[in-house]
Order: sequence, then C-alpha cells, then structure tokens
Amino acid sequence: VQLQASGGGLVQPGGSLRLSCAASGSINTIIFMAWYRQASGKEREEVARITSDGKPYYADSVKGRFTISRDNGRDTLDLQMNSVHPEDTAVYICYGRARVRGYWGQGTLVTVSS
Repeated sequence: VQLQASGGGLVQPGGSLRLSCAASGSINTIIFMAWYRQASGKEREEVARITSDGKPYYADSVKGRFTISRDNGRDTLDLQMNSVHPEDTAVYICYGRARVRGYWGQGTLVTVSS
C-alpha cells in the first residue's frame, strides 16, 4: 500500500484547508485509515480516523472543526480543516492499517499563521 498526501500550505487562523491522501496498491486489505500530525518538538498524535464502514473518530482538540472522509471509489482519504488555530501547525501524515501491519504516507506541512 502506498499513501501520498497533498494539500498542505499556509493558512490564516480561522481559515480552512483540505488535505487529501491518495491510496494505491492492496487497498482492500485496509481496515481503517487515519490522519496523524506531528508538530515541531512534539510527539506524533492521531487527529482523526475512519473505519472501513465509514465511522469517524476525532481527537478532542479537533472535534467540531475537522472532518475526515473516505472516498472508496477514488481511493482517497480527505481531511477538511475548518476554524484552524495556530496550534494546528504540524506535518500531517496519512496512515492506513491492514490486519498485519500499518502503512505511513509522507507528510504534508500545514502552517497556521497570520
């Protein structure tokens, strides 16, 4: 499984940004997909995940502001980020979990600043 993230960039506080992750390979082995983020000097944390049947889960810090979605037809995983805060600044990384192992994509940098 290969995961390719895109959509990062500079956004002002209170603004919106949409991240996308394109999946290829043995996608039918994936049980759930997720977005993680890692800010400078901090540990990687899970932001949101979505199960194969479409059930989403969110970290408390982003609940009500971020929306995760999965388009099985296009094999993509999206993260709609609204009302962003400076503390949302991080490298965002997509992740796919199969039964026997997980797969990490490369990150895309999101910078929230005025």
